[in-house]
Amino acid sequence: MASRNGSQPGRHSRGPSGDESLLGTGLTTRQIEAFGRKVTTTASHLMGPLGDPSSNVHYQHAMSELHKELRRPGIQQRVFSYAKASPTELVRSKLSTSEIQHRALTYLPDNLLQSIPANENTYSLFQGFQATIPEEEDDDDDGRRRKGHRRLDSTTQKLLEQGDQASNEPPSLAKLRKDRDKANHRLEMMTVRKNMCSAEIREIDAKISNLNSMRRIVLDRLGDIEQDELQAEQGILELDNRIEEMVEELDDAATLGNPATPPTEVDPEDHALDHDVQEMNESFMSASIYEKLPSPRSSKRHKPTRRKSIPIRHEHFEPGSKIKEIQAHNDMITALDFDAPFGTMVTSALDDTVRVWDLNAGRCIGLLEGHHASVRCLQVDDSIVATGSMDASIRLWDLSKAEYSPRENRFAKGSEEGEDAEVDEESPTPHSSSMQDCPLFTLEAHVDEVTALHFRGDTLVSGSADKTLRQWDLVKGRCIQTLDVLWAAAQASATVSSSDGQWRATGRLPDASADFVGALQCFDAALACGTADGMVRLWDLRSGQVHRSLVGHTGPVTCLQFDDVHLVTGSLDRSIRIWDLRTGSIYDAYAYDNPVTSMMFDSRRIVAAAGENVVKIYDKTEGRHWDCGAGLAAEEDGGRAATVERVRIRDGYLTEGRKDGTVGIWTC
Repeated sequence: MASRNGSQPGRHSRGPSGDESLLGTGLTTRQIEAFGRKVTTTASHLMGPLGDPSSNVHYQHAMSELHKELRRPGIQQRVFSYAKASPTELVRSKLSTSEIQHRALTYLPDNLLQSIPANENTYSLFQGFQATIPEEEDDDDDGRRRKGHRRLDSTTQKLLEQGDQASNEPPSLAKLRKDRDKANHRLEMMTVRKNMCSAEIREIDAKISNLNSMRRIVLDRLGDIEQDELQAEQGILELDNRIEEMVEELDDAATLGNPATPPTEVDPEDHALDHDVQEMNESFMSASIYEKLPSPRSSKRHKPTRRKSIPIRHEHFEPGSKIKEIQAHNDMITALDFDAPFGTMVTSALDDTVRVWDLNAGRCIGLLEGHHASVRCLQVDDSIVATGSMDASIRLWDLSKAEYSPRENRFAKGSEEGEDAEVDEESPTPHSSSMQDCPLFTLEAHVDEVTALHFRGDTLVSGSADKTLRQWDLVKGRCIQTLDVLWAAAQASATVSSSDGQWRATGRLPDASADFVGALQCFDAALACGTADGMVRLWDLRSGQVHRSLVGHTGPVTCLQFDDVHLVTGSLDRSIRIWDLRTGSIYDAYAYDNPVTSMMFDSRRIVAAAGENVVKIYDKTEGRHWDCGAGLAAEEDGGRAATVERVRIRDGYLTEGRKDGTVGIWTC
């Protein structure tokens, strides 16, 4: 003990000279000795062996209370980093339980401090917090608070009474300055809140930008999947064709009695004899009509691509986005239809051609040749196509017999959401014999041009300028019923003594006459027909009688379509009317600035061609009208697009044909 006391002054004598700038001159020797003992005791407790319970009981007791918090990985990392990086902080602390807990939980290692993002906010966190605190309530006219929080003592009561006595006096300069400071503070807080809102908006914009980038990535991934899907279907199709060819070869070999055997060695003499026989047969067959028969190998046909899966990428585009533009014809489009999105489309125009298009690749498959005049109406249902022409004939075609090898879809990554899609270059001329096996049969009974047709199942109904409707049996290929529209109108006029049943020639066009039968649609025994007198007649094909007439249009009916409940009609009187089939009354109606020449609807939208360079769209779900088409972009560029004449829509996939022969494809 004496030796330790004797050594303490020695250490003290060296301390002031070296640590005077840190400890100062106001400390006595006794205080320095007490501080040294505390440091020694603390160090011995911290650095003592773990097996000695008396050396680290205090530290273990403090850390044991953090047992639940230490289960979290983030807290564990903080505690271990704290114990490793700053032992001096533990030595200098008072080693209280609360302080150890606080330091262990709030310690941040250097690697976290280095990765703190740059703060671009003008105001500090404290200023933002202060700006979010609700403002204090104003005083009443009496100078008192609106709500009392506690009972007032006598001193406070006297002060309030003095304030009441001074309330009648004019406001002092101090009070005005106080009000000014409050107003300035309030203005400053408003500025802080305004900047906070602005920073929050910028943060939201950044998140939206990131989400849009992610959306584009996923959209490209969806396009790649659809391309792989198309290639897989083409591979399956090729395998099916090879399997059919091999099966036919085996059947032919079995029929001829020459089963397929492995090749054997041929004697040269036998080979020469066979060659002479073959030359003799060829010389004989050359003079025979049987020379014109195709060989079994040449008669093989490959099936066309009938997509099993439907592309859905267009459903995720912005409404009104352009997918593709095709220069399909050299004259006005008279009719068009397609079977499914990115499927097969058939178009006809006044250039007397009917073209078949692969919407997936954007190129022409072939031409349907056989009519002697322009085709005025057509319909595509799966692989069957019906065309009605100005030569008074109706022809049916089977596209499944076409010879066509699809190529890769050029739309997959052509542009972002189809907005910058360019007009396709002129499609390569299809093979002249690609559609030679497609014609099925011809229906001839009308004596004037066919202006409307519709088929469903084995029944086809056509309307002609000869003022008749004809019902056809597609199994037998003949007409089974003729409906005279003029006779029906006369019967209605004689039965009902009303002027509504009389014929009214109200259809007028500035440059051409209206079609007598503008549109029709059949379903089982029900037939709806719109004519040039503005009437929409509902026929019963079993009796051949009109059982209801819908009166409302003042111009020729050019288009119609019905579902289970409603019938939608378009007319040259510039209006579209929606009828309730259950009551025969008008459910809704709206008008445009020009005559309606074409119309179609799906589950959500009604699209129409109304004499403008855009397609008129009515969203039934949202109840709003909007435009889609090349006319919008042409107005921005200072140009002018051609007028839209025909429209078709399926599942939000819109096709429109224009007066200049261009076909546009859009999403809506």
